[in-house]
Amino acid sequence: MKTTCFHCGIPFTFLSQGFFLLKKAENDGRQMKELSNLGFLQQSMNTYYYHFEQFQELIAIMEACNKINMFEGVQVGISRTKETNKWFTFETFLLYLRNKEMIEFIQYGGMVSHLQPIVDMQNLGIYGYESLLRSEDEGANINPSQLFQLADRTGLHSLLDKRARETAIKTRHGSIPDGIKSFINFLPSTIYNPEYCLRHTFQIVEQYKVQPEDLVFEVVETEKIEDVHHLQSVLDRYKREGMKVALDDVGTGFATIDMLSRLQPDYVKIDREYISFCDRDGRKQNFLNEVIELAEKLGFIILAEGIERMEEWYYCRDAGIHLGQGYLIGKPSLHPKMTGTFWCEVQ
Repeated sequence: MKTTCFHCGIPFTFLSQGFFLLKKAENDGRQMKELSNLGFLQQSMNTYYYHFEQFQELIAIMEACNKINMFEGVQVGISRTKETNKWFTFETFLLYLRNKEMIEFIQYGGMVSHLQPIVDMQNLGIYGYESLLRSEDEGANINPSQLFQLADRTGLHSLLDKRARETAIKTRHGSIPDGIKSFINFLPSTIYNPEYCLRHTFQIVEQYKVQPEDLVFEVVETEKIEDVHHLQSVLDRYKREGMKVALDDVGTGFATIDMLSRLQPDYVKIDREYISFCDRDGRKQNFLNEVIELAEKLGFIILAEGIERMEEWYYCRDAGIHLGQGYLIGKPSLHPKMTGTFWCEVQ
């Protein structure tokens, strides 16, 4: 099995010195002169190089090229020699340089999963934990949302998503007992071929002797799904391995009988927008009632996320929602603890 894949992004190493290579689709006399003024030397008809002796010099020359609109039809790369087989668009390469810390983290950084408790709303037992990606360096300034946005823009989103799944499974090993679920986020758009792309995840599950039925793979950004057929194939692949699947952030326009009947999720997570102050909002209550009716017809389990007030907890519990998650119950942590005030009030 290959250890790398085109869809997981081109491996990138930041060099402290070397050659910055620039390849143009066609000759442009004006740009050729401007490149020459910046210190580039012509290697062939459409290829130029600039020798840099420190990383900051590379950033400076890229920014200088950016000022003369060196975009369309241009590919760039870096190498210790004047040759490379790894070319990037100008925009992507500039993003790499401007976000060096996060790019290195995506590719090689130490990752851990912080765990947020999920509670059975009827018996108050711990049902599971959602795994949320974090840096193992607590002092690192890594924002998960920004990290995934950057990965998407630079073609590294499949690599990041795969590493996040692997980290969640490793973190579970030795931390969460059998029988307690792990909810693990994933982006369907990063899985191009479920039969191939998910092999690595299944190998990690086997390696760490995790029970497949204890894993719930949770679709992130459900409302943005366009290719439902592809999503269905991904979910089916997880199910064939004995794992469970969930739809995250379900809201208006997605929780339809037709859609949920096609996808057959084991769990549906209600967007916190519909949970926040649901005890006071008739519109939100109507929506929750519709999802509860669907759950009864289709047999999925409902999870209310984003519970922050006792009134929300009591409303959701009394309405018949099965599971609860939110800061009221417990915040994400490497070693999660329940919120003392919450447990005192509900018990």
